[in-house]
Amino acid sequence: MQPDEMILVSVDDHLVEPPDMFEDHLPAKWRSLAPVMTRLDDGSDAWSFDGRVFPNFALNAVAGRPKEEYGVEPTNFEEIRPGCYDPTARLKDMDAAGVLASMCFPTFPGFSGRQFAVVQDKEFALDLVRAYNDWHIDTWCATAPDRLIPMAIPVLWDPDLAAQEVRRTAAKGCHSVTFTENPAKLGYPSFHDPHWDPFWKALCDTGTILSIHLGSSGSLAVTADDAPMDVMITLQPMNIAYAAADLLWSRVLKEFADIRIALSEGGTGWIPYFLDRVDRTYDMHHLWTGQQFGHLLPSEVFRQHFLTCFIHDPVGVELRHKIGIDNIAWEMDFPHSDSSWPDAPESLATELMGVPDDEVNAMSHGNALRWYSHDPYTRGLMPATATVHALRQRALGHDTTIHATSRHNGTKNTDLAALSSKLNV
Repeated sequence: MQPDEMILVSVDDHLVEPPDMFEDHLPAKWRSLAPVMTRLDDGSDAWSFDGRVFPNFALNAVAGRPKEEYGVEPTNFEEIRPGCYDPTARLKDMDAAGVLASMCFPTFPGFSGRQFAVVQDKEFALDLVRAYNDWHIDTWCATAPDRLIPMAIPVLWDPDLAAQEVRRTAAKGCHSVTFTENPAKLGYPSFHDPHWDPFWKALCDTGTILSIHLGSSGSLAVTADDAPMDVMITLQPMNIAYAAADLLWSRVLKEFADIRIALSEGGTGWIPYFLDRVDRTYDMHHLWTGQQFGHLLPSEVFRQHFLTCFIHDPVGVELRHKIGIDNIAWEMDFPHSDSSWPDAPESLATELMGVPDDEVNAMSHGNALRWYSHDPYTRGLMPATATVHALRQRALGHDTTIHATSRHNGTKNTDLAALSSKLNV
């Protein structure tokens, strides 16, 4: 399939929350305590609330910048594309890349909403979570509900409240909720504890996908404080592999048959080995460990419950049938440094060369729309007007050129311990 003919839906992009996001959605009684964006003495923009300051507000939103400026930057709004924080501008950036629909993870609250969960006043914390979700659904996604797929953040500290919020946001059309890949690492009960059962039930009852982004436990795989940054970047998918193993062997999949889990930004090339390994583990050890999957193999159970996602993964594409065509979705990761924007169609078409059209369609958009219960053809769009070519025609003249914008002139702090401690994921 040629790039222009494809229809693209990205299940993992990111947004940078604008300074006014709480103005219309947080109850008035909290206005004096609401998070505010401040300009620090060094010229950085940072969120400030609850006695804390959150620097590095844009978390690697480097789309449109040269690779020399990549890092855990930028640090103020002047250094990022408007499409990072303005949904109307985001649609133009999507058009320019030929992307029909996009689902965005949060930045400031952390990928799993953990920054709100640690607020001591839990009434305030709950209203912060609800305000974020209302802003995301009613402001960000409402700009173009056919093209922006909603995603909620969870109430991490209370599974009953978490269940209520899943049901509330599902009633507003949201069928995705972020979650940590390791709740135990954040001080909560593990996936193996019945503590989370009300939350799992709400997900099943509403057809909401548990979207687990790498690093959402607040840390990434680090071998040593003095290791090069490249080590952590290379090992990022390992966080997702840990979560996949944890959940696959847990009681959750056995007791909540309708639960569905997306492994976001974890890649796919490792999954065939992972599936071989879990089947071998089951065959050799289940008689003494007590694991039971009935008449199924663990690999078959995995395919019933997990969506795997890739940006650039030629090995995963080559081994797609060992993963399961129905279990693979594409992601662009805009505006992060792994993103294929604005040449996403050309990049993906190169990887999918020789793949039958029906399989291309499944991985490029079909699986995403089905898993997330999203129908993009509700406001005049049709498949013929949703292709890469048709969307790019709407964005003729839109600037996608690379611009150097950093205030730091290419100077980077690559100390792994210092940088990993700044990542607000």
